[in-house]
Amino acid sequence: MKIGVIGLKGAWSSEQLAKAVAEKTSREPRIFEMQDMRLDLPSGRAIVEGEDLSTYDALIIKKIGRQYSPDLLDRLEMLRMLEGRGVKIFSSPYSILRVLDRLTCTISLQLGDIPMPPTTITEDVDHALAAVEEYGEAVFKPLYSTKARGMFVLKPGPDARKIIEDYHQEYNTMYIQKTIDLNDSDLGIVFLGGKYLTTYARCKTTDSWNTTTVNGGKYAPIDPPQEIIDLAQKAQAIFNLDFTCVDVAITPDGPFIFEVSAFGGFRGLRDARGIDAAAHYVDYVINKVKG
Repeated sequence: MKIGVIGLKGAWSSEQLAKAVAEKTSREPRIFEMQDMRLDLPSGRAIVEGEDLSTYDALIIKKIGRQYSPDLLDRLEMLRMLEGRGVKIFSSPYSILRVLDRLTCTISLQLGDIPMPPTTITEDVDHALAAVEEYGEAVFKPLYSTKARGMFVLKPGPDARKIIEDYHQEYNTMYIQKTIDLNDSDLGIVFLGGKYLTTYARCKTTDSWNTTTVNGGKYAPIDPPQEIIDLAQKAQAIFNLDFTCVDVAITPDGPFIFEVSAFGGFRGLRDARGIDAAAHYVDYVINKVKG
């Protein structure tokens, strides 16, 4: 069975996935980076480093770029062509397209009646300033980012308008979310094939406003109540992803979903739960391919 990994060479999660594929298929581990692909539309061939990915039984997407940007949408469209020609891809490029852009993910969750922190989307500085004043404190989030990169917290004040104007120069569409009380942690609730796998917590160890490991957060095991798992399951079901982690905050005002991710979860599962997510994922893919 030929299974390839779409990922980043040298990146821990991509390497773990490639290693698991090699161990379970007895083939050389291969990681293919999207910037190296040539997609030939007439023939449907997708050439990377001399390999034609259209001949593979399956491809597993772990990462499609080192930086989140609209360019990744184009790469997913290239993979969608392969999928349309019969290559099994996990998760489906179409499903990932619906979570990659923070706004697209948020709108889908809102239409699915999933509770989220109060959020404003606008291209207007006056509206953005009004949202900050209404919320009392807000987080500005780029539409393409991960691990809180490019995000910042803003409170009403004499400098708020200038800060928003400067931000608007770089980000035309502004995604503004009311800050909420995280109780120093939030949850990563993980699903494989739509079935609940386990949960870990990201716990703050610094005075950072967020819990990401980039800003000092640490992973810890946790077993949330069934109603929280059920809420996360409802959220992930909207997107039909094969492997996903749902970010959940339990607050004094009830649970809120931040996002549904197509790429996260591997390191949290290992550090908090001792679970080899890559091995579980590859087993799942092999069973799906065998039918």
